[in-house]
Amino acid sequence: MTDKASKRTLSIAKGTSMEEQPQRLVSEAYAHGPCSEMHQFDKEGNGELLSSTRVIQGLLSSKNPETKQARILLLGLDSAGKSTLLYKLKLAKDITTIPTIGFNVEMIELEKSLSLTVWDVGGQEKMRTVWEYYCENTDGLMYVVDSTDKQRLEDSRRELKHILKNEHIKNVPVVLLANKQDVPGALTAEDITRMFRVKKLCSDRNWYVQPCCAITGDGLMEGFRKLTGFVKSHMKSRGDTLAFFKQN
Repeated sequence: MTDKASKRTLSIAKGTSMEEQPQRLVSEAYAHGPCSEMHQFDKEGNGELLSSTRVIQGLLSSKNPETKQARILLLGLDSAGKSTLLYKLKLAKDITTIPTIGFNVEMIELEKSLSLTVWDVGGQEKMRTVWEYYCENTDGLMYVVDSTDKQRLEDSRRELKHILKNEHIKNVPVVLLANKQDVPGALTAEDITRMFRVKKLCSDRNWYVQPCCAITGDGLMEGFRKLTGFVKSHMKSRGDTLAFFKQN
């Protein structure tokens, strides 16, 4: 490890908060090579080290040596089912998850020309305060709603409204996943659209509300394909040039 990396590691390991170490850390962690460390946050919001080995392996796992890369932010309240649906789509099987304190990062390829690097950020109240630091360079937002948690729908709507104001995701396309549709009495996608006032919230961007079930996988592929289409159009409208990632 270089002296520079050692110093950066030390500052994070001491518990430096995100407010004191702004989004530069997120950018550095995303941009550095296999020897870097990434950070996550504990329940008190303090920084701690997270090995980037898994992330780098994911970034290099593309079967296509020349693939355009898109960064997707996966948000939603705690217990909405974010990690469950991410790994259902990634691994095509059920896994046992625990509340995410920090973030998970996985690469998903739905087509040869575009790979999605999905950042699944914890949804606990403490973590929501740092969502904004993960917004930089985001190409698409996937927002997961627990369609059975009617008591916290307003909280979820408020958090979505707040994050959409972030300058880094201005005009970035959004797909809402109305999760847990397998539960009797779950709100429909139409209900979520109306109650979240999505047409007004997302009037400046492409959006879609997809009903889904993270347990069975129903609707997940449709939701991610919809977002992929939006992202490609958004990147084209920005005049993005193709970014090619070549494996060693």
